[in-house]
Amino acid sequence: MTSSRIKAAGVVAAIALSAATGLSVARCSAEEAVAIPAPAIDAPAGPGLETAVLAGGCFWGVQGVFQHLEGVTEAMSGHAGGDKSTAQYEAVGGGATGHAEAVRVTFDPKKVTYGKILQVYFSVAHDPTQLNRQGPDRGTQYRSAIFAASAEQAKVAKAYIAQLNQARVYDAAIVTRIELGKSFYPAEAYHQDYLTLHPNQPYIAINDIPKVKALQTMFPDLYRTKPTLVAAATN
Repeated sequence: MTSSRIKAAGVVAAIALSAATGLSVARCSAEEAVAIPAPAIDAPAGPGLETAVLAGGCFWGVQGVFQHLEGVTEAMSGHAGGDKSTAQYEAVGGGATGHAEAVRVTFDPKKVTYGKILQVYFSVAHDPTQLNRQGPDRGTQYRSAIFAASAEQAKVAKAYIAQLNQARVYDAAIVTRIELGKSFYPAEAYHQDYLTLHPNQPYIAINDIPKVKALQTMFPDLYRTKPTLVAAATN
């Protein structure tokens, strides 16, 4: 059981979504989940599609969550934080490349804002108080990190983290890093759409399916039943 449990305002009691996932969500009961507060500051919507690159443990689950979010046109698993030459799964798994397993979320800001993307990220996609780990996975490649695409994104993310820490939404401080100017590299094709293609795989069933279910409960107006899949991905 993770030591950090969300204490969102108005929640009678907070229990872990799953002891195995390492993810904590605010709940009034086993059936009713409550999302953390929305960011007070959000990024203005641009004229076209935008991207957010987020890391929060194994990319299978993070990708699976955002593939079910309305307004997202694509969520692709990959690596960010290191050099292109080391952006391969086996190399990143060694923990010495500087990369984190990450997901590039392409979204329509007129349908879902960058702030809402971050709210989902901090609510259900991972536990932002776990340092260099997430659930059963250990190492800097599983760190909590926001790879901001612009100074504006970095500003919004920094303000949101400060807001959540000041409100003591979690029992422990958020350790999410904001990394600016880092490139994203798509992961191998067999990692794409992994949650959708392998929902009964034990790791997925234990660690990641509960996150998708929490998304549906917490954000019913933004939950998409049919996920947006990656047609093809190559390095």
